[in-house]
Amino acid sequence: MSFRIGIISDTHGLLRPEAERRLTGVDNIVHAGDIGRPEIVDALRRIAPVTAIRGNVDSGAWAREYPDTKLVRLAGKAIYVLHDLKTLQADPGAAIDLIVSGHSHVPKIETVGGVLYLNPGSAGPRRFNLPITLATLEITPEGLRPEIHDLGGG
Repeated sequence: MSFRIGIISDTHGLLRPEAERRLTGVDNIVHAGDIGRPEIVDALRRIAPVTAIRGNVDSGAWAREYPDTKLVRLAGKAIYVLHDLKTLQADPGAAIDLIVSGHSHVPKIETVGGVLYLNPGSAGPRRFNLPITLATLEITPEGLRPEIHDLGGG
């Protein structure tokens, strides 16, 4: 039995069809901020339940419903979500299995001190020469299996 999470960040108001296709079939979606507009989360909720936090570009009345950080439990794993990893104040050793962040637009998977750090990169408008990406995470009895997916696009 496995549980699949789609992890997306930095959509900046653009939800690409490639991202929607890649997220189809996941059990839950985590958005790590810089949503851009409320319709993005509405569209994601049509795919799966969503946990979303606010990023530095998310302002206005609609963004107030999203916290700056969120600790969520999915499939028995503690997942801490924040936008900018540089602002991390939680103790990663405090029974956290996964830290999800965005902001840098650079996809990264790294394990430090037994904690998986995952940045899905940016799925929104292309910035600089960075790839357009999102991530999936499969939670199995054997552990966490993260994967970065390049969405291509221009």
